Amino acid sequence: MQISLTMRQAALAVALGAAATIGGALVFEHVLGYVPCKLCLIQRNPYYIAIPLGLVAALLPPRYARIGLWLLALVFIVSAGLGAYHSGVEWGFFAGPSDCGGGSGAGAGNVGDFLNQLQSTRVVSCTEAAWRFLGLSLAGWNVLISLALVGLAAMAAARKGFYLGR
Repeated sequence: MQISLTMRQAALAVALGAAATIGGALVFEHVLGYVPCKLCLIQRNPYYIAIPLGLVAALLPPRYARIGLWLLALVFIVSAGLGAYHSGVEWGFFAGPSDCGGGSGAGAGNVGDFLNQLQSTRVVSCTEAAWRFLGLSLAGWNVLISLALVGLAAMAAARKGFYLGR
């Protein structure tokens, strides 16, 4: 099966892939109760940049869409690097940030609320993977997803049209 994508379609596909990935991270956090650590939150930033960038690139004329796709590829190279670093911290290959702990996401209204929040808040270490699938943590999956999005964006930017499949 052969699928032909234009640069605009590829930019939209990258934006949708980024949105789906962030959506998955938010489900893990808000539905399944996994509290993200500092590095987890930092790894989301490239996705927050890529979603609007991909949507804008999809709407631009081909010349500018190509530039947008190269920028998307760069954003996801950075994202893959952040995920690889975090994976290395989880496996003990690198030292993580000294202040690496998760937040509760809600501000305290007064001192009493703050003290209650301190008692119920669990600090999340960047060195412990909260979840693994097929041996990879969420940071490891971020590396794979980011590299796939790099490939998609770069292949589309390098040619006027390209094919996926045979």
